[in-house]
Amino acid sequence: MHKWQQPGRRTVLGAAALGAGAAVFGGAGQASAREREGVPRELPVPLIVGHRGASGYRPEHTFGSYQLALDMGADVIEQDLVPTKDGHLVCRHENDITATTDVSAHPEFAGRKTTKTVDGAKLTGWFTEDFTLAELKTLRAKERIPGTRQHNTLYDGVWEVPTFEEVLQWAEREGRKRGRPVWLHIETKHPTYFRGLGLGLEERLAKALRAHGRHKKHSPNFLQSFEPSSIQRLDKLVDCPKVVLLGTLKDRPWDFTVSGDPRTVADLVKPAGLKWLAGFAQGIGPDLTVIIPRDADGKLGEPSSVVEDAHAAGLVLHPYTVRNENTFLPTDFRRGTDPNAYGDSLRFFKALLGTGIDGLFSDNPDTALLAAAQFRKR
Repeated sequence: MHKWQQPGRRTVLGAAALGAGAAVFGGAGQASAREREGVPRELPVPLIVGHRGASGYRPEHTFGSYQLALDMGADVIEQDLVPTKDGHLVCRHENDITATTDVSAHPEFAGRKTTKTVDGAKLTGWFTEDFTLAELKTLRAKERIPGTRQHNTLYDGVWEVPTFEEVLQWAEREGRKRGRPVWLHIETKHPTYFRGLGLGLEERLAKALRAHGRHKKHSPNFLQSFEPSSIQRLDKLVDCPKVVLLGTLKDRPWDFTVSGDPRTVADLVKPAGLKWLAGFAQGIGPDLTVIIPRDADGKLGEPSSVVEDAHAAGLVLHPYTVRNENTFLPTDFRRGTDPNAYGDSLRFFKALLGTGIDGLFSDNPDTALLAAAQFRKR
């Protein structure tokens, strides 16, 4: 059995043990000796997820972003998966690639621009499901929010759109170099929408994981989705740990809308909802405001009971997403009047980590790791 431990950090059971009744990621209780014996991977608590890589510094979902996040020390690197027309999984936050690639500069694809309704939202642009992988590989990635992150535009055009297969190969290479596994946090995007197009994500994802031996209980990856039914489907296909993502309290998962399920996130974070989620998932990834609400002026309020309630249900919490810029921070953590300047994000990180969450997504892994260091027991 291969184990690794970073000196000076509390290490814990790999995420696969999370649903076994022991809240091993910062919740109450200790894992049994049998569980410890069977775990080949370990993570610190709280862990830091590089959100789409280190997207505060490089265009998101590029190998430049992934590599930088890993080099900064991020514990887990996130990928969002969407399919191509010919069924390949690629890493984009959305299937609409208008803002994240140079597709609009390719006259040969001008006729692909179209209007679609995705999860109830009407969008006009270019979409991955209308391109073969070979066509998509002729494009280059660019910064999604250049007005906020002008410095990232320096890297526009440097990297291709990565396939998930390429990411898995990269993780294996980097893992061998480091002598430890590279953990991934893998999201199925718009799974109901794509299933309706005959491009189901879960089976393709499971096949890729199996091909690389990452489908097992203690494999170094989390699987995540905003649609609980996608996680339920994945739970029947692979054994690795799974996280249900949750929007704000008023939000309703799209698969619930389609099926007529009236529950909202507010219902799912109540004890009964958390118990239901724990039947097929090992964690939740709520919006930050579910953990600590903000008042009418956008200032940080008092923590909710969700952390305590989720831990009581045996679930870990990986909320999202902290960014350094003022525009993304509570109003009482901003500095100056420039919305694109850095605010007091380090203090905001600490406020969130102080609630007892088990991990955190961030565009700025270096800042997050600095904050997390004081919460990791030695």
